[in-house]
Amino acid sequence: MNDKAVGAGSEASREMERILYEVKKVVVGQDHFLERVLVAILAQGHLLVEGVPGLAKTLTVKTLARTVRGTFRRIQFTPDLVPADLVGTRIYNQKTGEFTTSFGPVFTNLLLADEINRAPAKVQSALLEVMQEYQVTIAGESHRVPEPFLVMATQNPIETEGTYPLPEAQVDRFMMKVLVGYPSEEEEFVIVNRVTGTGAAVAAVASTEELLALQRRCRTGYVDPSLVQYAVRLVTATRKPERFGVPKVAQYLTYGASPRATIHLVEGARALAFLRGRSYVLPEDLTDIAPDVLRHRLVLSYEALSDALTPDQLILRIMKHLPAPERPLETHVRVGANA
Repeated sequence: MNDKAVGAGSEASREMERILYEVKKVVVGQDHFLERVLVAILAQGHLLVEGVPGLAKTLTVKTLARTVRGTFRRIQFTPDLVPADLVGTRIYNQKTGEFTTSFGPVFTNLLLADEINRAPAKVQSALLEVMQEYQVTIAGESHRVPEPFLVMATQNPIETEGTYPLPEAQVDRFMMKVLVGYPSEEEEFVIVNRVTGTGAAVAAVASTEELLALQRRCRTGYVDPSLVQYAVRLVTATRKPERFGVPKVAQYLTYGASPRATIHLVEGARALAFLRGRSYVLPEDLTDIAPDVLRHRLVLSYEALSDALTPDQLILRIMKHLPAPERPLETHVRVGANA
């Protein structure tokens, strides 16, 4: 293996481990969730999180911002929210007779959009622009948001009263949808002791500039063409299951995943490989992250709902019929990485 390539991946992994170590001083358990948050940061993607209240979603993002010396903002989405509450507005100064721009909470590094499905369509469209374009438009003028910029939106699966369904276009902008579950009894015991005791001090172990450098380094990771082809086939199978030997899945899917899913699948796998100390992707990186990338992009049919099928179950059925390719040869990876 290319020593330089391996070294770059290992160095990035060590830096992210230091960040994770500080976050774990405060957050107990939630290893899968924390890993996906770091993947989203490295791959410059946004995260949709579904879980009941009280599972440390806000605490995780807030602590992460402190470890990288970044800014953090939280917006509680409500039905009476307007776009100006999100992006900002123009304010008239009577003394000077001039307008000044007051920037909204989206001008931050880590933005937590709490209960995003409680906001009306206009607010969701305003968030859509900043997620895709990394800029907002106020009174006809465009303003860039700080870098790095990550949106983590939460949904509460329990209450549905007073909620607005997220548009498919907006859901597709999220790189991954992560399901957060309850902690184990042992983890909950530690949580209670930490919360009721003295709070742990979290150190800033990186800067936003170092995080941007890690993001650029991550994009140089090598992805073998066979793995890209596998990602394409996997996503295409959600649109035309009968072509890939799973015709029974077709009746359960109204719409499959978009090409953006393929892009996010490759980028997410590359970031996951970097977290694991490699600057090249292996098949298990793709298969591990596939459910998180695909689950929110599948539109299920009435048959699936009546049979109580979940997107995850359909994704697993497809993946069983589409085995991942063999690991690329080390010589192949070395030549590709050097190229």
